[in-house]
Amino acid sequence: MDRVYEIPEESNVDPTSSLEEDVIRGSNPRFTFPFGILFSTFLYCGEAASALYMVRIYRKNSETYWMAYTFSFFMFSSIMVQLTLIFVHRDLAKDKPLSLFMHLILLGPVIRCLEAMIKYLTLWKKEGQEEPYVSLTRKKMLINGEEVLIEWEVGHSIRTLAMHRNAYKRMSQIQAFLGSVPQLTYQLYVTLISAEVPLGRVVLMVFSLISVTYGATLCNMLAIQIKYDEYKIRLGPLEVLCITIWRTLEITSRLMILVLFSATLKLKAVPFLSLNFLIILFEPWVKFWRSGAQMPSNIEKNFSRVGTMVVLISITVLYAGINFSCWSALQLKLADRDLVDKGQNWGHMGLHYSVRLVENVIMVLVFKFFGVKVLLNYCHSLIALQLIIAYLISIGFMLLFFQYLHPLRSLFTHNVVDYLHCVCCRQHPEGRAENSQPSSETEAMQSII
Repeated sequence: MDRVYEIPEESNVDPTSSLEEDVIRGSNPRFTFPFGILFSTFLYCGEAASALYMVRIYRKNSETYWMAYTFSFFMFSSIMVQLTLIFVHRDLAKDKPLSLFMHLILLGPVIRCLEAMIKYLTLWKKEGQEEPYVSLTRKKMLINGEEVLIEWEVGHSIRTLAMHRNAYKRMSQIQAFLGSVPQLTYQLYVTLISAEVPLGRVVLMVFSLISVTYGATLCNMLAIQIKYDEYKIRLGPLEVLCITIWRTLEITSRLMILVLFSATLKLKAVPFLSLNFLIILFEPWVKFWRSGAQMPSNIEKNFSRVGTMVVLISITVLYAGINFSCWSALQLKLADRDLVDKGQNWGHMGLHYSVRLVENVIMVLVFKFFGVKVLLNYCHSLIALQLIIAYLISIGFMLLFFQYLHPLRSLFTHNVVDYLHCVCCRQHPEGRAENSQPSSETEAMQSII
């Protein structure tokens, strides 16, 4: 997971007499290289270049429909990416003509990446120097039912770099589910009905698949950060690997089933898929109207009611796009200022996977019994069985993550033990073993922050 900062080796922890009242002060954070920004920019440029190359090939071969759909998916996702970066950085209220021009020619992620790299190099050169403008950041910890606040100073430059990271995380989700998912699905469909796999199309599908997997993985990470915003949570390599396998199997099996189902029924599949998407799209609005709540007006202070409505519609479309191909990890709540339900919605997750499993089985059965002309040289029963097994394995990895690897399990157990051990050793030094090393306060701080 791409971290904004780390805690250095030295820390200044004040003695605490009352855990629920005192604030434990940590030392200033340390910035890290923005790998996530570089990776998101690479995916955007790679997918855009391969899509434009395939548009050129389709035009050369006079394949008008394939060219039009490929170009439309590319343009829609690219425009939404530009709007996302402009919205997060609030560029409309700033005097940045160069940035706006780069967004206009669909190169906004490139100029933003350069800005982030320049900011990182500036911080790297000034490492060790105190910044004149800082702000306090607090996270809390529960110890035996009592809250302990941890506080440290964050410089303005580090916050600017963190804003770039957050913008690119949201950009990656927009690109993944509003661009890469329809692009990947369509290119798979074209490959299936044309029975040829040119190199350019393979490159486009690989970039789209990586983009979708990365965006779905970010959905889980952002959902955890939003639900437990008051706590500092860090995902380890094992947790990220489990999420990646879960999302890869879930998305690939789901999209392959959709492609085979569409190739089997062709235009007859459009009403079923459209109805499916519309149900997901209007579900949050139906719940909002049934609740009788008022439209949130403080999403962005500079927005009018029309601007707020546009933002809510865009978020709803993204939410529907995510849930159409995989689980969104968050439930949209339009009546809330945060627009998400921070509760642990096990019922919503269980309902989603149950409905998707039934849908996938139905579509696979349609392909098995009616897809005679789709894949003549392959066993339909074997393909159908493999796709259903892959989807079930993805559910298994999902259950494995929530049962054993979810960070909430270690937030109030392992870290609490480490922290209490540190506090007890500081208050009762005679209780340490003679041959043990002095416990480091930094280790306790790192386990909490």
